[in-house]
Amino acid sequence: MKILIISQYFYPENFRINDFAFSLVKKGHDVIVLSGLPNYPNGRFFGKYSVFKNELINGVKVVRVPLIPRFKSKGWQLGMNYLSFLFSSLLFGPLLLRNYRFDVIFTASYSPATVGIIGVFFSRLKNAKMALWVQDLWPQSLSAAGAIRSKSILNFFRSMVNWVYKRSDLILVQSKAFIKEIEKYDISNEKIHFFPNWAEDLYKKTSTIDKGLRNLIPDNSFIIMFAGNLGKAQSLDTIAEAALLTKKNNIHWVLIGDGRERLSLEQKISEFKIENITLLGSFPMEKMPIFFSMSDALLVTLKNDPIFSATIPGKLQSYMLSKKPIIASLDGEGAKVINDSRCGFFVPSEDSKGLSKKAIELSQLKENERELMGIRGREYYDKHFDREMLIEKFQRILVQDIKQ
Repeated sequence: MKILIISQYFYPENFRINDFAFSLVKKGHDVIVLSGLPNYPNGRFFGKYSVFKNELINGVKVVRVPLIPRFKSKGWQLGMNYLSFLFSSLLFGPLLLRNYRFDVIFTASYSPATVGIIGVFFSRLKNAKMALWVQDLWPQSLSAAGAIRSKSILNFFRSMVNWVYKRSDLILVQSKAFIKEIEKYDISNEKIHFFPNWAEDLYKKTSTIDKGLRNLIPDNSFIIMFAGNLGKAQSLDTIAEAALLTKKNNIHWVLIGDGRERLSLEQKISEFKIENITLLGSFPMEKMPIFFSMSDALLVTLKNDPIFSATIPGKLQSYMLSKKPIIASLDGEGAKVINDSRCGFFVPSEDSKGLSKKAIELSQLKENERELMGIRGREYYDKHFDREMLIEKFQRILVQDIKQ
């Protein structure tokens, strides 16, 4: 099958759409990706990539269009970044893809959801079916993260996603809780399918210790590690407060990643002299298994908001595949996964006291008890989030729904 994937983010940016595209090629599909110049998360363009030049990455042909980078990810800068990809794709995309025909236009709807407009445009232009993979619910996620408060702007985006949903032939959702939200737009349940994220194979590996990275992790402490975006959605204050409450328990909190709220977190750490928390900054995804192997537990936190309780955080699958116990402060779908798999401990979102107590409890368990949590997480992952199983499911959906 000939598939056009539309995603503002693609390799070398670390998003699951990379693995999805590479997997489809291995299954024999002809895949082209329309994307922008990579600049996530630091807001600076990666050096060796250029526009209007076809690339071949692991069998996937990549066509890039110009866009304005994220810079420091301030609200207006993100707005310019999103809009520039939208208009650049609509302007240059038809010319760059003029010699190709497609059976399916697959649109990866992370933020920004405006990418759905591009998908609808190309599905009409190429007379192809439109599949939308919903990773974030707009406008709810914009409101929950505090990015936009204007009711008129939120209503505009609500109308926009309604327009996209109604023109999509197939809607895939990363969380079952998304289904009810999308049905509110009078969308038939028959064209909505649960299609969760998975983790890249590299998280299966038991990595050898890297001496250089080992020196970044405190010795002789119980290490709770967080990896991912440092934004408002992650409720970083909860982590800082839990760290402060466990400073006498030989527990050290290590955060890997970057984002809009890192500076605010650094200020809080300095103000309250929280010595048992370390911010390491960003590292390539390939280094994550090494870091994870040096942790005793892996951490996920989300802000207390209905939209985040409906989400399964993408890092959850990576953690489970790594066979490490998980400690979390979150609600809803993510908490349900941890509860059902019995792979760790969780408390409600923004419950820093509860998180600190569970951290102490986890640190006091016997090592084999924590190992059993990791094993249960891996077993649950293999049953519900295995990539090969999900790719096969996607192919069946295409045959049954898209080709009708």
